[in-house]
Amino acid sequence: MGPPYPPPPERSAEVRRRFADEARAERPDLSALCLLLGAEADGSLDEAGMDAAQIELDRLAGQLPYRPGGPLAWATALHHLLGVRCEFHGAATDYHRLESSLLHEVLKRRRGLPILLSVVWMEVARRAGAPVYGVALPGHFVVGFGPAEEQVLADPFDGGRVLTGTDAELLVVGATGAPLDPAMLVPADPLDVVVRILNNVRAWAAARPERSDVALWAVELCLLLPSHPARLRYERAQLLVQRGEFLAGAAELEAYADVVADVDEPTARRVRSQAHTARAMLN
Repeated sequence: MGPPYPPPPERSAEVRRRFADEARAERPDLSALCLLLGAEADGSLDEAGMDAAQIELDRLAGQLPYRPGGPLAWATALHHLLGVRCEFHGAATDYHRLESSLLHEVLKRRRGLPILLSVVWMEVARRAGAPVYGVALPGHFVVGFGPAEEQVLADPFDGGRVLTGTDAELLVVGATGAPLDPAMLVPADPLDVVVRILNNVRAWAAARPERSDVALWAVELCLLLPSHPARLRYERAQLLVQRGEFLAGAAELEAYADVVADVDEPTARRVRSQAHTARAMLN
């Protein structure tokens, strides 16, 4: 198993407790959630490291011009600071690295996935008072500035380049084959951002069966969020069995079967059969 290495059980339990508490807060703090996610992935990220990441976001925000103007002025100022001076951007190779989904690593490397670079843009801009939010376009996360009628979009993966309407349309058509729907341009909720990050982590791990440890903690963090699909419990059960934790996996399969039995008895029977098979693997 290559780096990053997970934290010890005591540290993991504390990180998860704080993650769950933050996710249920009245106003969840996106940077705190992303750093707690990073601490679950990387045992070397201690409290000092998390504080250092927050301080770096504060430092970058302090370098922005004071109230530069409207949405376009804010987007341009972020582009010049983060994209040009600090050289935050992304590349195709970043999709192959788990570190590209971890905020503390993105702040160090100044490279990452579109959504994590967008988190940097949002958190720096928010600290400076900008009207900023995430925009979850299909297949490509960007940031928006200003109200809907004055909205300006920027692409942090491309150094914060300001997007024209045609640029945004091409991004969506390239990802989905369908035209841009105005509903795609609404601000993303912080918890939706975290879910999308965790989904990226799960996709990274799914392509690397030897990293079932990563897939498991990503699913378990999803289960700590206030709202999540019941099928995640089935995914967790499968991962436990895959990792040789047959009793725990069987118990989770049976619990999932109980959840779905009222609406889909054939599926419940199939899952209970899988639980029986998992228990038999102990013999």
